[in-house]
Amino acid sequence: MANDPAAAAVSPGRDPLYSRTLNALIGVDFREAKGEVPYLNYDPVCACQDADGFALTGLKMTPDGDKAALADVTFANHGETQQQTLKLVKEGPMWRIADVVDAKGKSLHDALMAIAERAES
Repeated sequence: MANDPAAAAVSPGRDPLYSRTLNALIGVDFREAKGEVPYLNYDPVCACQDADGFALTGLKMTPDGDKAALADVTFANHGETQQQTLKLVKEGPMWRIADVVDAKGKSLHDALMAIAERAES
């Protein structure tokens, strides 16, 4: 398994699961951390550090035009049930995550955009 390219760690800002924009924002977050812990120091899909106990328990897809959709997901991770919305965008033939919005309405995209905007100042 050590030689399995799929098991290799993905560099921040280069994950094929995320949209180009979200990847760019993740890259800025990582660079702006300057060796410290970045804002995104967890897996946003499971809202966790450790996904060993992750299980999808509910999914509702809502199209938003030809190139966008919302995925309302419910999942359990280590016995804790959580909900969030994945905003999806179609880039070429692939669907990618453009944003992760937690049950409280907090947007990962918006949090990372604020970091990118501060970096420009």
